[in-house]
Amino acid sequence: MTSGGRPGQGPDSARRRSGGFAVGAGRGAGPGERSPGTPRGAGLGERPPATPRGAGKPAAAPGGGRSFGEEGGLLTYGGYLRVPELLSLQVPESDPAAHDELLFITVHQVYELWFQQILHELETARDAMVAGETWRARHLLRRVHAIERLLVAQIEILETMTPQDFLEFRAGLAPASGFQSVQYRELEFLSGLKDGAFIARFRSITGAERARLLRRLAEPSLWDAYLRLLEARGLAVSSGGEVVASLRAVAADRATYDDLWQLAEDLLSHDELAGLWRARHVQMVERQIGTKSGTGGSTGAPYLRRRVPLHYYPLLWELRDHL
Repeated sequence: MTSGGRPGQGPDSARRRSGGFAVGAGRGAGPGERSPGTPRGAGLGERPPATPRGAGKPAAAPGGGRSFGEEGGLLTYGGYLRVPELLSLQVPESDPAAHDELLFITVHQVYELWFQQILHELETARDAMVAGETWRARHLLRRVHAIERLLVAQIEILETMTPQDFLEFRAGLAPASGFQSVQYRELEFLSGLKDGAFIARFRSITGAERARLLRRLAEPSLWDAYLRLLEARGLAVSSGGEVVASLRAVAADRATYDDLWQLAEDLLSHDELAGLWRARHVQMVERQIGTKSGTGGSTGAPYLRRRVPLHYYPLLWELRDHL
């Protein structure tokens, strides 16, 4: 892509403040939603009664230290992770239930859990860049890389399902579609690939989900935060040409700008891994259903293949032409 980039990619987007940038604001939660980090299933059913003050204190070990163990059964593995609620969420639509539908649901629910975690990490990485904490941003981006590699590898599990297995329940999924994943679209917007047209195409999302997407469009992206870092170090970012020139200066003087160079490389890895997932995903779709249309009404694999070459950070890729 040229230095023009896509919506939200140009340097001017770094100057959009949209009501100010509340560092550490986080994803937030709309009415009826839980905040990231709140255990899924919290609020479902009765919670155990509060422990009376002073009751059930951890047992003291000899010498005054804490003695880990049952400690009166105050917290259990299953209770902490809400395992009963979690395992109740895989509900097949087919009747009689197709064997592989449980696999299909599980894999996609796991994707959504990882999307939530990636959003959590990327928000904090962006805020760290704004605060000038490049070391922290790099640490969190590398965690994101590890999760993204896992997401790519997870596609192999879905491919153990044959086309015949999938066809046993696929018709019953319409009009649901992976295209409707709000969190995936949030990831694209937060990373820098902002396209407001997607919001109009979502027909059945909640008001809270729509508000989250609109906020992602308005708030600074990872790329905006990186441009702020360049500007704070005296490097010009007023135009695409200036950004490329500044990136060339960073690449040429690693002794002065190594933290900015390494952070740019971590952003590029995030971009690259997202592209690998899109490419691997479309291969899986073609293996399962060929070029049939998607259950949500898209053209299916042809639509997905057109999105494979997209980049979050086109100027970082363009930089390679000038080194």
